[in-house]
Amino acid sequence: MTRRGFLQAAALSLGGAFLPARGGFSPRLSVPLPDFPQAERLGRALGAKTAVRVRPDEESPVVKELLEDSVVVWLREGVGSRPLWVDQRYAETPDGYIYAANLQPVRNQPNEPLRDLQGAVGAWVEVSVPYVDVTLANPPGRSPWLQYTRTPRLYYSQVLWMDAISVTEQGLTLYRVSDRFGTFGDFFWADGRAFRLVDASEFSPINPEAEDKLVVINLTQQTLSCMESGREVYFCRVSTGPKIASSAKPQGEWATPLGKHTIWRKLVSVHMTGGTTGGGYDLAGIGWTTLFASKGMAIHSTFWHNSYGVPTSHGCVNCKPEDALWIFRWTLPVVPAETGDVTQSGQGSTQVLVQEM
Repeated sequence: MTRRGFLQAAALSLGGAFLPARGGFSPRLSVPLPDFPQAERLGRALGAKTAVRVRPDEESPVVKELLEDSVVVWLREGVGSRPLWVDQRYAETPDGYIYAANLQPVRNQPNEPLRDLQGAVGAWVEVSVPYVDVTLANPPGRSPWLQYTRTPRLYYSQVLWMDAISVTEQGLTLYRVSDRFGTFGDFFWADGRAFRLVDASEFSPINPEAEDKLVVINLTQQTLSCMESGREVYFCRVSTGPKIASSAKPQGEWATPLGKHTIWRKLVSVHMTGGTTGGGYDLAGIGWTTLFASKGMAIHSTFWHNSYGVPTSHGCVNCKPEDALWIFRWTLPVVPAETGDVTQSGQGSTQVLVQEM
């Protein structure tokens, strides 16, 4: 999370609008979504040289290497061999086996786009295809991540705010999307079929009357449990910050802060930045963010890795999108759908216990 200024809320709801096609649009905007493979489950390659092997074994011959963002059919997942690594999962594809941590699990579920916001100021949308190319609506780009990519893209499960709709001369319906919170001020045009509307039911709280709610994060096991009066009602694997060697503490210390904390802010989606030059990060559209530590540590959705069960983050608690959403709905305070953001601490907020064992 941003270590400076931190999560400035920018009101980008400029009024719902339908914008007629104009000749000034970039030609890229008329290009439809790629022809992604047709299968129930897909995987997106997360690295520039993702190896496909003959067997689920790190020593097995390489059949071929995939370029970053290549999309493959994910037939099934099983255990293989990767010596000295905690994660031993492999994905089976029609061409061979890929170390599962190197693939983002994705689906290809395009939608019929809206033609009009019908007077609304905007709507929350989630990317429902492996990826979608975007074009800046207000160049030049301001976000750091735009300086390091030739092809700006949004990826499956990212959550954005959509506040305008337009149709190109070729008949392609475009959404204007942006980060509503933590923003650098960038707006993007993208194929509207790539997004699904976040339904109002996804903001409804889960069992809000339950007493003694507690989130327990186990740094050693890399797990998260949701407890009600000492009874576990939800469990998932997570990725926290790594254990850092410390001369003051011979046993080392975790980047994710140990101890008991109180949730103090929740956002449907936020732009996250932080770290240092060469070791920093800049990520748009981070969905279902639940802040629990004063330095900006949060439980949130993740689209850039699939290494749950292994410390991977800079200190936040990375979750699968479906896990982050469940935790977001179950914890208190409840987030109003119309704002997508609430700040509250103390009474009425769920506590988070971070422990090592």
